[in-house]
Amino acid sequence: MIGSQAWLDVRPVLLCTKMPAEFEKNIADFIQSNRLWGPEERILLAISGGADSTALLYAAAAIRDAGALGGKLLCAHINHQLRGAEADTDEEFVVAEADKLNMVVITRRVDVRGFAREHKLSVETAARELRIKTLLDIARANEANCIATAHQKNDNAETILQRIARGTGLRGTGGIWPVRVFDGDKRFVRPMLCVRRDQIIEYLQKRRLKWRQDHTNLDCTYRRNYIRHKLMPFLQQQCSISVVEQLWLLAQSAQKFYSLICDYTDKIWPQVIDCDSDSVRMDLKKFSSVHPAVKVELVRRSLISLGSGERALTQEHFARVLRLAQQNISDKKIELPGGFVACREYEKLIFTQVAKSTLAAGQITKSIKPQIPGQSRFGDYLIEAAVFTAQMDAGRHKAGKTGFVEWFDLDKLSLPLEIRCRQIGDSFIPLGQTEPKKVGKFLTAQRVPQRIRKKTLIVADSEKIIWVWPIRIAEQAKITDRTRKILRLQITDAGTER
Repeated sequence: MIGSQAWLDVRPVLLCTKMPAEFEKNIADFIQSNRLWGPEERILLAISGGADSTALLYAAAAIRDAGALGGKLLCAHINHQLRGAEADTDEEFVVAEADKLNMVVITRRVDVRGFAREHKLSVETAARELRIKTLLDIARANEANCIATAHQKNDNAETILQRIARGTGLRGTGGIWPVRVFDGDKRFVRPMLCVRRDQIIEYLQKRRLKWRQDHTNLDCTYRRNYIRHKLMPFLQQQCSISVVEQLWLLAQSAQKFYSLICDYTDKIWPQVIDCDSDSVRMDLKKFSSVHPAVKVELVRRSLISLGSGERALTQEHFARVLRLAQQNISDKKIELPGGFVACREYEKLIFTQVAKSTLAAGQITKSIKPQIPGQSRFGDYLIEAAVFTAQMDAGRHKAGKTGFVEWFDLDKLSLPLEIRCRQIGDSFIPLGQTEPKKVGKFLTAQRVPQRIRKKTLIVADSEKIIWVWPIRIAEQAKITDRTRKILRLQITDAGTER
């Protein structure tokens, strides 16, 4: 049955009234001990048609029909359209098997190659991203908060080895977790992490169940397949005990320790981190006092909160960020995968993502002479100028201010004004001082963050700089009791509003 039909209660078909296999009991115990789903939940089974997912399909139905855990089951199949007729046969197989169990099945077709070209991804990565997105879409459409996948112990072992080869830490050695949350409330659960691949094949053979073979899983040019078919057998030959089981025990230990780190990080996060939609700012004084493992978790969460993916982050990236935090060098930065940047600014470590669409002040090569009064544009900046007498109600002009605004004695200015970027040798007399200061040294003395320095503009008349925007106006242009005409300038960085 294909489509988004209403949920159906599944009646026993081909299944006994009690679970016939120890295999199914192990999975039921694992689901219960890890609280993967509740008795009233709707569970979306992700079924490809391979051995692992076919075993998941039948074992989950057996557990439910035995009344062991409850839950309502729905089946989903994603056709990646990578193997032509073979992929179509996989889809037909899953539909037929689900139909034997009176289980609703929803199928979707995705264009993996097109998505990979558009986003400049490998086919493997594109397939994974589309698969997750599509499963989430199906789950939302059918009010299922739980998506069950067929990852098992061998997958866990291969994942750990792959991460070690790439560079990982404690969290990475935790392997595949039983539960992972997406979109705030959608859970991906792995009820078969308690069984090995050989146990799955034995279960299918005992039940005389068929499954589909994907020949691309034999292609060792893919790293995962190389680990599965070359590295794992070699390691097993060198060991008298199961490498898969030992890596499973390692993952269990790592997950327990990592959970303790997460608990502590939850407590100190509000004390160390200040964040908004564009950046995360870390208090380095407080950051320096915590355990290195907690530091790594704080950095990881900072990047994830900005939208960074985790797969591209390695232990070396975290080590570089920790070294940056230790170095007392302001304005030093490092680039991270995905266009993210970590920058030290005095006692803060700031994480941001480079906004490709924003035109920073340093990228503007020309200057403009703003209209007075009137509006002008300079790159992404909007300049609004107004002139009024000192006797007018200045307060009503200040009302509704949305950008950076300053007030100048118009009679002290030699028009026309010019707005431009900073230049080497620029100097001015800051408000409240009597001697000229180099603009660069002034910004350093004021401890102006690098991200603001890059946007700094110079407003000058024909003789002098009157405003280093948005930091300070010049002493010679300030308003006094003798001021008769006032120039009001407001400069808004419109690029930050997009």
